[in-house]
Amino acid sequence: MAITDRQATTLALAHALSAAERGLAVIPLSRTKLPALRSPHRDAPGSSNNAAAPHDRPEPTAPPCHGECGRPGHGVYDATSDPARIRELFAAAPWATGYGIACGLPPHRLIGVDLDVKSGTDSTSALRELALRHLFTIPPTVVVLTPSGGRHLWLTGPPDVVVPNSASRLAPGIDIRGAGGYLVGPGSRTDQGLYATAPGTAHLVPAPCPPSLLRLLLPPARAAHPATHPSVGNRGQGLVQFVLSAHEGQRNTRLFWAACRAYENGIGRALRAPLIDAAVHTGLTEAEARATIASAARMTGHRP
Repeated sequence: MAITDRQATTLALAHALSAAERGLAVIPLSRTKLPALRSPHRDAPGSSNNAAAPHDRPEPTAPPCHGECGRPGHGVYDATSDPARIRELFAAAPWATGYGIACGLPPHRLIGVDLDVKSGTDSTSALRELALRHLFTIPPTVVVLTPSGGRHLWLTGPPDVVVPNSASRLAPGIDIRGAGGYLVGPGSRTDQGLYATAPGTAHLVPAPCPPSLLRLLLPPARAAHPATHPSVGNRGQGLVQFVLSAHEGQRNTRLFWAACRAYENGIGRALRAPLIDAAVHTGLTEAEARATIASAARMTGHRP
């Protein structure tokens, strides 16, 4: 029996609420796997301020809004585990047929290992070779089967490590969903088909990422820079390095994410200057960096 769009939306909401019960933050997705709600700033003159897609976008001409305006449509920044808010988001997007699960957020700090099979790649064998070479084993964990025949492995990261998104950096066909990214949740229906939990894994909790694999997921260390300074501690150094490793198209997003984590960890004020220096080093102006950090402070309930 065919599933209507309305039934698909109802099922997607039910699955999203179930994921939220497990502490996962979610957003509604359309059949294209993109966030179902468009940016409320899309018509602003000169604006490319749309956080909807999980991949890079051109740099905006003004500091981006990450939801401070109070309206939905900010992509992964809308992600929440609050049932009432989830229902509001789905009510605003009655065409949604799936949901996305935000990665990198507490308590799980989800890391998604996306094993693709497109273009004839054998990502499973590539991961097996990496495991043999670097001496790690993927522990029993949640596995989601994709309509194309691929798999999403759910792992968790430690609180003091920021894992970035990457595409085929480890090996062809292996994409990583980390901070600022999301995974299509099981039970979602897309143009390609249904995402479903692999048999025998639905009852599992996401397993910790093996340390050897975690090291492979982190960006290469850069040479020391004045922005990295001993007074901010190890956690702060990691956040500064995360900003320093940003490429064009991800600089504001990385800075905002790092600033949010800094304020949540109680080192926001101490890390403000090093983060600004790091952002300027990547090509942002000081005014853009200050505005983005101020947005992060407000988002986390702190004074800029």
